[in-house]
Amino acid sequence: MGYKIAVVGATGNVGREMLDILDERGFPADTVVALASRRSQGTEVSFGDKTLKVQALETFDFSDTDIALLSAGGEVSKVWAPKIAAQGCVVIDNSSAWRYDSDVPLIVPEVNADAIEGFRKRNIIANPNCSTAQLVVALKPLHDRAKIKRVVVATYQSVSGAGKDAMDELFNQTRAVFVADPIEAKKFPKRIAFNVIPHIDVFLDDGSTKEEWKVVAETKKMLDKKIKVTCTAVRVPVFVGHSEAVNIEFEDPISAEEAREILREAPGCLVIDKRENGGYMTPVECAGEDATYISRIREDPTIDNGLNLWVVSDNLRKGAALNAVQIAELLLARGLLKTRKAA
Repeated sequence: MGYKIAVVGATGNVGREMLDILDERGFPADTVVALASRRSQGTEVSFGDKTLKVQALETFDFSDTDIALLSAGGEVSKVWAPKIAAQGCVVIDNSSAWRYDSDVPLIVPEVNADAIEGFRKRNIIANPNCSTAQLVVALKPLHDRAKIKRVVVATYQSVSGAGKDAMDELFNQTRAVFVADPIEAKKFPKRIAFNVIPHIDVFLDDGSTKEEWKVVAETKKMLDKKIKVTCTAVRVPVFVGHSEAVNIEFEDPISAEEAREILREAPGCLVIDKRENGGYMTPVECAGEDATYISRIREDPTIDNGLNLWVVSDNLRKGAALNAVQIAELLLARGLLKTRKAA
């Protein structure tokens, strides 16, 4: 007997990706329900070769639903995740609303799968920030081998991380440049077409942005609270795919060649690292792919036991929808969830 799955925020970029991935991976669901706000009720979305009519979240009964995948924003999650969880449905939330709650596990299955056992405290599991997810997939196997002391990361994040309106803004501004129309900046504080913006989310008192803080806090929660992390997050004119330049300082010696071999064997990682023209991955090539791609692996001679990496991944998949579905699969694989129909 299969499971009943609800996708909340089914009309958004990540919600649609969740539906695609549930179908692609053959998730054992008898019933998949698409949910969104009342204004989207009746909208049609694709699920494999089927078409689902979107239902209203506000009136949906979760009492016979096994898992709810939420991707409707932090404010919606703050209100609805506890309500859904109280009906006995396990919530896997893609927003930042629950990531820093000590009673809510923050999970990347390749990194800290054992932490999922703690989901019963609130019946909620948090999905990490898109840029953190791909970072920790690359860091985990190296930390296990040589113990990471410090990470310096600069992210180059695509506009899809800010939603459909952001993608439309990049498209419209790019077209406006070529036809000499006025350029309007609505979603972003400055023009994004043919530009980069070192500002994602709100500014904090110490001068960092909330996005940069998320990378620091989430890496520590999932990997090791003793690791020192600093981040600069930059929005770039790319539609899909986040890239990261990562500098790592280890406690123990580790060579570039050893790191390359470790990462080749690590779950979720794919090493594309030839020291020649084009021998590396870019966001255009990772779009639609599940792996976290690692290139430009080299030693940093300016510090003891230092390495540099280039990390690229599809932010809508591993950074959001794919990771959420993998968490659902992990629940099943560990026998932590029985179908409510069977119960």
